[in-house]
Amino acid sequence: MISSPIGSMRNVKIFVLYLLENINYPLEFTTINDVVMQTDYVMYLDFAEAFYEMVDMDLIEKYEGEDGRDLYLITDKGRLVARELKSDILASILDKALSKALRFLDFKKRDVVARCTVEKTDDGRFCVSCSFTEKGVLIFSQTLVVDTENRAQRMRDNFYERPEVIYRGVTALLAGNVNYLFD
Repeated sequence: MISSPIGSMRNVKIFVLYLLENINYPLEFTTINDVVMQTDYVMYLDFAEAFYEMVDMDLIEKYEGEDGRDLYLITDKGRLVARELKSDILASILDKALSKALRFLDFKKRDVVARCTVEKTDDGRFCVSCSFTEKGVLIFSQTLVVDTENRAQRMRDNFYERPEVIYRGVTALLAGNVNYLFD
């Protein structure tokens, strides 16, 4: 039984193949899982089942990387399936998923770590502190003071849900690119 919002197991496979075709370089299973889980369109159990079926169907190939890790890459057959069947899924869903996947992979490649804490201040308000480090070096830090714990917790949750978007947005605003929301 499929529990993924994207629908059938067929759609799960098309979704994963579309992402792998557009990423276009080998990844570990856990990284592919993390990429797919960046959206709420596919549930883990559906992904895992579909993934290994696609390996068995020669849509995805497994090989050993230089460091001995198992890596996976879409095959020519998988590319053909992705291209021919991608219209079965709304283009906006595919575009949104690919955008999130690429941002996630960029942060992972750069070894960016996002952190956000909430602390109560002496005057009863709440301090929300967000930061990013890249390879252990602080590259961004921002602190806001808000009036309620609920608002502070929502800010922290949103930060962790979309850290790449927060970073991109603040960077764009500080650079004077007010159209960053539409890019």
